[in-house]
Amino acid sequence: MENEFFSKPILNSPYEYPSRHWELDNKGQPTHQIIGQRRRAEFITPIPKPKKRKGSGEQLQLFDFEEDDPISSADQRYDPPIINELRKNVDDWRKLPNPNDWLVTPETARLLQHWRHHPFNGVRPFFCQIEAVETAIWLTEVAPKRGKTGSKFLNHLDAANQNANPELMRLALKLATGAGKTTVMAMVIAWQTVNAVRRPNDHEDAFITPENERYCAGGSGTRSIKFLEI
Repeated sequence: MENEFFSKPILNSPYEYPSRHWELDNKGQPTHQIIGQRRRAEFITPIPKPKKRKGSGEQLQLFDFEEDDPISSADQRYDPPIINELRKNVDDWRKLPNPNDWLVTPETARLLQHWRHHPFNGVRPFFCQIEAVETAIWLTEVAPKRGKTGSKFLNHLDAANQNANPELMRLALKLATGAGKTTVMAMVIAWQTVNAVRRPNDHEDAFITPENERYCAGGSGTRSIKFLEI
């Protein structure tokens, strides 16, 4: 019987909201069931293990499931619960049909409509690229107007920056290798530049500082990681 988890691992279009995912059990094993919703942010390292241990006939689990937090440290914590909550807020905001309810500038609203709905003839933005920019916009323009809901995320970011970058506010957008980080940088720069020109009193000229491309070794080779200071 064909194992579709391996033969057909891709369930979603890169241009649409990820509405399905392959289920994994609490040991990281595929259940071969498709769940009709987006996968939550959580810790799991999908690294294949040997099928059998020498001297033992026991079958090992297919994936190495991280019980401990492999990313956080004593100085910095990666927090999936608040990531999932932020995703939910951005999702609900994205679904609002009336641009007047988006709590953004008219310039930002036009950019969002263009990125989301324009019939591009050639290359079009991936959903993950649009979502990354939407998240930056939501945290910058929308959250300050959302009372306690927005303050929760802004206070979390402020506390994280005080621990890691005192007096230098940063917001990092994490995308997978090959997701098109350069395009995201261009989209964020377009958003900042248009607003800075049209609304100089509300948007600082030096709102974004693109840094040089950096490289780090990891996984199967060297990955490029691009940074934007927001």
